Amino acid sequence: MSKVVVVGSGASGVHFALSALAKGHEVTMLDVGNERPAPINPADSFNDLKASLDDPAAYFLGSDFSSVLLPGAGGEYYGFPPSKDYVFSRPAGAEVCARGFNPIVSFARGGLAEAWTAGVYPFNDDDLADFPFSYADMAPYYAEVALRIGVSGVRDDLERFMPFHDNIMAPLDLDRHSNWLLHAYAARRDRLNDRHRCFVGRSRIAVLTAEKDGRQPCSYLGRCLWGCPSDALYTPSISLAECRAHPGFTYAPRHFVTHFRVDGKRRLRGVIAESTEGGGACEIGADALVLAAGTLSSTRIFLNSIREHCGEVMVLPGLMDNPQALVPFASWKLIGEQCETSTYQFHQLGMGIETDSPKEYIHCQVTTLGAALAHPIVQGLPVDARTGLRVFRNVRGALGIVNINLHDDRSGDSTVTLEAGDDLPNPRALVECAPRGQTRRLREAVRVVKSALRQLGCFVPPGMTYLRPPGSSVHYAGTVPMATDGATLTASELCESHDFDNVYFVDGTTFPFLPAKNITFTLMANAVRVADNAF
Repeated sequence: MSKVVVVGSGASGVHFALSALAKGHEVTMLDVGNERPAPINPADSFNDLKASLDDPAAYFLGSDFSSVLLPGAGGEYYGFPPSKDYVFSRPAGAEVCARGFNPIVSFARGGLAEAWTAGVYPFNDDDLADFPFSYADMAPYYAEVALRIGVSGVRDDLERFMPFHDNIMAPLDLDRHSNWLLHAYAARRDRLNDRHRCFVGRSRIAVLTAEKDGRQPCSYLGRCLWGCPSDALYTPSISLAECRAHPGFTYAPRHFVTHFRVDGKRRLRGVIAESTEGGGACEIGADALVLAAGTLSSTRIFLNSIREHCGEVMVLPGLMDNPQALVPFASWKLIGEQCETSTYQFHQLGMGIETDSPKEYIHCQVTTLGAALAHPIVQGLPVDARTGLRVFRNVRGALGIVNINLHDDRSGDSTVTLEAGDDLPNPRALVECAPRGQTRRLREAVRVVKSALRQLGCFVPPGMTYLRPPGSSVHYAGTVPMATDGATLTASELCESHDFDNVYFVDGTTFPFLPAKNITFTLMANAVRVADNAF
């Protein structure tokens, strides 16, 4: 048995901890740990809340309307409600400096996946071509994570991109609009497959469709964006609660980790953390350190540890994130239909588009607008607000958004280092990202998606497509990539640093390539793989 310190309580950290605990290790988790507020009126639906709350505007929009996306907000169609403020609140000194990049980090209890949309997409062999292992190596860990968290889905045309592993539940009930789109695809399938190389199917979603370990199945309240009140939609805080029930686990919130300490042979000695409530820093001894704080935070800790050890400020190239575009659309035949709000709120359909290179597959999530708020769409219409609201009421049941994701490669033009200044006790991470032709790739992907939507019988309003700025995907990876040659500033196949003994990364830091798919499911599976094989 060894004493393992894990930094971060996000998706990868909690699943590493569960596996390490099962093997008899003692695990201490250091975390800032901003807490989620208790759900309000957990049995109420989206519409019920609007009637039952004393001040529904404050709940849905914020007392200062902070979640309202005003004109000029840059084209975003998704805003986080006040109930998610805890996910993005940062302790002093935890800011990230950036140039040409829009960094998002979380210090929540459960990490950024407390605000995810629950899409779970395993990487196939094409996605893993640059990794030192294959899908066959990962399949048991995908299945293990699916068993833990609950994943719903079906075998369909998207299986060509997403292997169908074990432990998948029956799918969620489709809303009317998603069902219509799926039938429209079935009627035009050959043309879409052959002409556009486009395939449509059901999303794989970490949402229960049957009772599991005391968690109840989705009751279609339409409250997903504000936080599932029944925990049917998986978040890492659920697994954290499982860890805390284990006698070998210690959870230490309100700790901001600055660096780790090594001896003259570069072997781990301890972890340095500052209290977020004052009281200075402390050192926690450990046999092994597992960094699971998210790529930007783990990279900051790694760089600061090098600085503390030898006084050198390194620059790490290769930061990746998925280029994204948002394409609003309307389905002609559903205009005037009543909008459903009693439904799962996030993407129920996916769209995959093949390219000449399998690694450059284009991944799309299709979200139909049910319980989503009206203002991001209304304000984007080329009419005044009153007319826009009238139009919206008639087309709401026909509206949707396609979120396009592209792959990313490691590049020397996207770097992470520490801000300059010898007098800074805990320097912040500095991210610099130069343009790398992403706009051209996004515009070509948008063109294909628009053609596919027209083939499905949908209309794409002109001027409303939005190319999101670098960093918006929050799928960050690649600063300390896995490499089999033992090079400095890289990690082993089991994600151990080649520079420091017994220091591991189980977030996206070690990914040598970033497929177009959401990475959270693979982060969890990889964390279990590391715990199973390295500990």
